[in-house]
Amino acid sequence: MSSIKKFLSDTVIYGFTTIVSRMISFLMTPVYLRKFKDAAVYGVYSNFYAWVSMLNAILAFGMETTYFRYLQKQKEEDRDKIYNNSFIVTLFTSALLLFAVFLYTKPIASWFADGGDVDIYVQYIKYFAFILVADALAVVPFARLRAEGRPIRYSYLKFVNIFVTVGLNLFFIVYLPAWKQTSLFWSNFAGDWFVEGWLGYVFLSNLGASVVTLLLLFPEISKVRLKIDKPIMRSMLTYSLPILVANISFIINENLDKMFFPKLIPGEIGKIELGIYNAVTKIAVFLSLFVTAFRLGAEPFFFSHAKSENAQRTYAIIMKYFVILMVMVMVGITANISWLKMFIKGNELQPEVYWQGLKIVPILLFNYVLLGIYMNLSVWYKLTDKTKYAIYISGVGALVTIVLNVILIPQYSYVGAVLSTTIVYGIMIMLSLVWGQKYYPIPYAFGTISLYLIVGFLISLTSYFVFDSNVWIGNLLLIVFCIATVFLEKNKVMQILRKAS
Repeated sequence: MSSIKKFLSDTVIYGFTTIVSRMISFLMTPVYLRKFKDAAVYGVYSNFYAWVSMLNAILAFGMETTYFRYLQKQKEEDRDKIYNNSFIVTLFTSALLLFAVFLYTKPIASWFADGGDVDIYVQYIKYFAFILVADALAVVPFARLRAEGRPIRYSYLKFVNIFVTVGLNLFFIVYLPAWKQTSLFWSNFAGDWFVEGWLGYVFLSNLGASVVTLLLLFPEISKVRLKIDKPIMRSMLTYSLPILVANISFIINENLDKMFFPKLIPGEIGKIELGIYNAVTKIAVFLSLFVTAFRLGAEPFFFSHAKSENAQRTYAIIMKYFVILMVMVMVGITANISWLKMFIKGNELQPEVYWQGLKIVPILLFNYVLLGIYMNLSVWYKLTDKTKYAIYISGVGALVTIVLNVILIPQYSYVGAVLSTTIVYGIMIMLSLVWGQKYYPIPYAFGTISLYLIVGFLISLTSYFVFDSNVWIGNLLLIVFCIATVFLEKNKVMQILRKAS
């Protein structure tokens, strides 16, 4: 059972930087909301980053998962060939993106501008093209660091990215405007080029951080040899293509609402509603980062542990306690909405504009729990090389997402968006369960998991809608839930820990 200990270690090490990154993003949210003139500007920000998530998946081409899989699958002497092939794929997709973006910059900008200033959007598009390329080229080198068990360098590079992003954001959005008013030097420095409250500075900060990170990855990138091993490449692409399609479908499930929100609710109202929606999702950052940290630790662990004795039983244990922890976090966040909402307070002209979206927080958190369950379940098709089922599952989810968004968002705005996600994740979980138990049966504790899920969700709804987010009652319910959980699980947990030691 020491494998559980190894899994926890990997998750903590590689998840820590993700946690810090998301937390800083969360702490930067009040800065954005108070410095941007209105919710519509934050809606534009939300729309662009939703599209970035889709394009990141396309450029990566499923190479992160494929790299881990082929390190475990191929011979030791083929490791460099796998690394070369993986990086070459991302290099090729990045070159294609740059070519396409600079060939069609104006039409793309016009589509995003939707009647706004096209020239400003042209700048945005160019910034994001280079951000996407820098991030894509870093995917495989970062995966190599994880595969080689080099958490210190991995964390160092991630923290550099965080500090550069935050530093540049604060400089452009907070400090330079203040210094310009009080210092002749900074007033001359800002000159005519500086525009206070311009959204583009957030994108420039991201670009600067991505470029710096890529430069610092030079020792890993310099090991790449631009030589393709055709047999291995064919095999890798056959494996990764379904992963790519599944990732794209998954991004559609998760971000299509934010990508097409301004089109489904046209005009300024759509941008404002999207700004409110995205601001409210920031409150769920604690559960979101928990899911992301889990993925970073779980994927390499699942592959490396696949041939171990009782691997399926280990995966079942991980699923159960992962869900329990997620449900606790879900209840804890809901119990404390009354003070967490202060992080999404608007500027002095619209201080409470974002708070009208708080009613979706319990459902939004529940969706992240469902997402975590699906990520756990997806291990079966990756380990059995039946990645075509990823296409089936995510494809069905994407189709349902499109239909529900088109029907629900124009009528119910972000409430329709979040309910669409709940339905879609439920369908994907059921499909993955049915096929997974057929091809790679894992003895999940379905009854126990369902019980914790239902009870936790009901407590969250009660805390928000019945007790009106009363922080004392909400946290009392959380404490009762945690005590009951400890009472029910303590013997099993102690048993697992004894075997792990």
